[in-house]
Amino acid sequence: MSAAGVFVSDPWLQSQFTQVELRGLKSKFLSAKESGLVKVRDLPPVMGKLKGLNELLNEEEITAILGESYPDTGQEIDFESFLRAYLDLQAKAAAKLGSTKNSSSFLKATTTTLLHTINESEKSSYVTHINSYLGEDPFLKKYLPLDPASNDLFNLVRDGVLLCKLINVAVPGTIDERAINKKRVLNPWERNENHTLCLNSAKAIGCTVVNIGTQDLVEGRPHLVLGLISQMIKIQLLADLNLKKTPQLLELVDDSQDVEELMSLAPEKMLLKWMNFHLKKAGYKKTVSNFSSDLKDGEAYAYLLNTLAPEHCSTATLETKDPNARAKMVLDQAEKLDCKRYLSPKDIVEGSPNLNLAFVAQIFQHRNGLSTDSKKMSLAEMTPDDIQVSREEKAFRLWINSLGIATYVNNLFEDVRNGWVLLEVLDKVSPGSVNWKQATKPPIKMPFRKVENCNQVIKIGKGLNFSLVNVAGNDIVQGNKKLILAYLWQLMRFSILQLLKNLRCHSQGKEISDADILNWANNKVKKSGKTTQIESFKDKSLSNGIFFLELLSAVKPRVINWKLVTKGEDDEQKKLNAQYIISVARKLGCSIFLLPEDIMEVNQKMILTLTASIMYWSLQQPAANSEAPSETAESAVMSEPSTEDAASEKSPSDKEDESVVADSISNLSVDDATSDTSQIENGNDTIKE
Repeated sequence: MSAAGVFVSDPWLQSQFTQVELRGLKSKFLSAKESGLVKVRDLPPVMGKLKGLNELLNEEEITAILGESYPDTGQEIDFESFLRAYLDLQAKAAAKLGSTKNSSSFLKATTTTLLHTINESEKSSYVTHINSYLGEDPFLKKYLPLDPASNDLFNLVRDGVLLCKLINVAVPGTIDERAINKKRVLNPWERNENHTLCLNSAKAIGCTVVNIGTQDLVEGRPHLVLGLISQMIKIQLLADLNLKKTPQLLELVDDSQDVEELMSLAPEKMLLKWMNFHLKKAGYKKTVSNFSSDLKDGEAYAYLLNTLAPEHCSTATLETKDPNARAKMVLDQAEKLDCKRYLSPKDIVEGSPNLNLAFVAQIFQHRNGLSTDSKKMSLAEMTPDDIQVSREEKAFRLWINSLGIATYVNNLFEDVRNGWVLLEVLDKVSPGSVNWKQATKPPIKMPFRKVENCNQVIKIGKGLNFSLVNVAGNDIVQGNKKLILAYLWQLMRFSILQLLKNLRCHSQGKEISDADILNWANNKVKKSGKTTQIESFKDKSLSNGIFFLELLSAVKPRVINWKLVTKGEDDEQKKLNAQYIISVARKLGCSIFLLPEDIMEVNQKMILTLTASIMYWSLQQPAANSEAPSETAESAVMSEPSTEDAASEKSPSDKEDESVVADSISNLSVDDATSDTSQIENGNDTIKE
């Protein structure tokens, strides 16, 4: 299968699936073949294992439902009919499930739905947000403002620039804009690079992108685009809802035990806690437990605004009996606080969870009503050691969330203490290693069950040759930060080395070591004609970034614009180089979670992950672009942005590195639920089956 993806002739049918889903479903469909044909009777065992069906319908029920449309079980069926049958089964499964509420975290409520409808109110709100925050952007202002009633948004995202800019609005400085391709007309390669940069950077700020591929963004698929934008906006609006940014949140709790619990809350849960804190003070009798049904009558909003901004409010809001009229009055009052209007009175009355959450976050940003009592402990004043721990916590947390496991991690040190998350990660990076019969799923009331989970985590780690001398499961249960970080580092390193080993398994089949990665990087740079070499991953010369810039240039000629590179002689120049390195690596397709400071300070662990990620990306490329081609040849290749042409450019060089790549890549499997260690992990949409 080429980078062009899987296409079906019916546009509506095509629009119901992401490219990742289509690839997985095509693979499952082909696996049902007997004697070269797929027949109706072959489908139930395959369908019964598919996401969305496996927990709701058994094979007998699937056979019965298929029988309604296909009485003849011997009838031959094509791929499009298979997709329609899958959608039909999903609808029946949804009906069987009933209208159960989805209680998952907003970041986990990702982009795929049963029938991909889009919420026009949300679209309109997000377009307004984009117009407001990016209206003066030098590149985008010729395209903005967008019309919320049109499909301008979905057309504009196709070149990737808007989404990259939006990531920087959400978390400033995530993407080095020098790495974004910003010509007026982009060729397919350049567009793909922008989307790859976007997806890898989105992961690096905490978005869930497991079911999105670059092809989906090139096509501007509405439900996927809105799902991704929704996550970015929420991350932006909830950025201050932590104790580091807003130490005044300590006012919400009374003692130190509650502080620990507060620190472990997801941002939206923190927002609810803040809201209920003020509502209780205002005399509101109910507790708000969600951003939907509990806010429909507008009463909670009226109480909240009356206590936070009495100068803009009146009792008339509460005295009004009509919910629509009350919702309108609430929005008028909020507007006096300069809160951007994310929702309409109709959205409040209908209980739109995403838009209500955005609205409450806006109110918090403009007036949180918390005291600035200086006696309260300020968590913002952190020691250098704390800052290092905080950076590593963030890197490992984002890496875990990028794997597509069922649990979303908000606070690493709190969320891993019951052992369940670590078991999920172990099962992901070392399939089959977890004995789920001996594991207990949260919520866990009995403390010894948490210890059992963590003991299994330690046991599996020892089986994978992790260094765990004198470490017991109870150390994780007690939240020992040093040991948790040490374990996770070994887990992340194991994951990367496994990916590399899998690429080479058809040749030497040997374990990959840190030394192999170091030698590969040095050889790559040397063969490209550069002289920079490093002795280890803690070589202080790495701090100026030159070695990594040369390495990236060696694996993909012309990816580095040397006019933008500094000499790295002081901290400011080093930071510019480090920011550029990270964005260029993500643009190629490397899934990395380090910060510029990790390069500047030569953080050995993160330097290794960066190098290994570049190596993993390079070894997957069917075109050996390691040796810089001549200017003429390279220009010819760059001017023909065809994936097929690029794939056919073979080079006999680097045989010891690249000879097995074609074989091993073809054996990378992709399933229908996630593909984080294949095309999504690497932003690479090329999968062969």
